[in-house]
Amino acid sequence: MLLQVKHLMVFYENALALNDFSLEVQAGEIVAVIGSNSAGKTTLMNTISGLIQDIQIKEKRKGGERLTILGEVWLNREDISSARPEQRVQKGIVLCRERHPIFPESDVLENLHIAGYLRRRQEVRETVDFVFGLFPNLAGHKNQKAGFLSGGEQQMLTIGMALVVRPVLLLLDEPLLGLSPAMQTKLLAAIKTIRRETGVTILISEQFARPILPMIDRGYVIENGMLTMSGNSKELMENPEVVSAYFGV
Repeated sequence: MLLQVKHLMVFYENALALNDFSLEVQAGEIVAVIGSNSAGKTTLMNTISGLIQDIQIKEKRKGGERLTILGEVWLNREDISSARPEQRVQKGIVLCRERHPIFPESDVLENLHIAGYLRRRQEVRETVDFVFGLFPNLAGHKNQKAGFLSGGEQQMLTIGMALVVRPVLLLLDEPLLGLSPAMQTKLLAAIKTIRRETGVTILISEQFARPILPMIDRGYVIENGMLTMSGNSKELMENPEVVSAYFGV
């Protein structure tokens, strides 16, 4: 088992963002967490990546919301619940956030090299070549400032930057949000290629279930921070509650 999330509970003041949520991800799988807006998906991804610890510290410093985190996160049978975000990156957990920050004044190639500061030069060169093969749009704009890319191209760049880190577990938080159907199709094809070519394990959080479910191995449905159902791709696609809630039927 690559990833185990055990009984996560996250409180923002008195609001419960995650309520006894558990999941498992096997090495090499593509697993999705499906839920509507504000269901708790981003909180889950931030907790797995450790980013929520930084949020907790910042809120405490400025006297903001009190943030309480309970439960456990395990990677390769190691309890990493107390590991800092940078330690989790070193262990192979890389988060590609919704509207992930890029360096808009740097060109595409520079953004990719910045992301690879933890890797050897040869590894970075190899991954950059892979990213440009994966996303030809980026290859055509490699010397262009990233801030001038389209929204879809910026999303491609953020995934490329995550790949340069050489993740064991790639976390994609709502990668399809705000993209055109054509760009969504390109991105989904790229995600399948990433798994096929690199073997990296992928956990996706999304509210757009229709394009995501056919490509996953398994999925979890989250509502109001709680796990409501889980199953493989076929089981979820044939579940009338999932179809009604997330397919617009």
